[in-house]
Amino acid sequence: MANTPQAKKRARQNEKRFTVNKARRSRIRTFLRKVEEAIASGVKEDAVTALRVAQPELMRGVTKGVYHKNTASRKMSRLASRVKAIV
Repeated sequence: MANTPQAKKRARQNEKRFTVNKARRSRIRTFLRKVEEAIASGVKEDAVTALRVAQPELMRGVTKGVYHKNTASRKMSRLASRVKAIV
């Protein structure tokens, strides 16, 4: 347990950041899940649209510190190649 005032404040800040980051991570996962569902449906137009909507969300997660830049790039690359493969 935090004893000093500084440590107590840090604990409060960490809780706030955790809840914000958790919500942001959940939101990004929802967008990615929509892309996965569109890919599974096999309709290329829907998949492309879902991917275009998901990309800024994922990159926003990078700027906010939720995801590492390379992780987001890897996810986008893999999704884009799967969307491109739909016939």
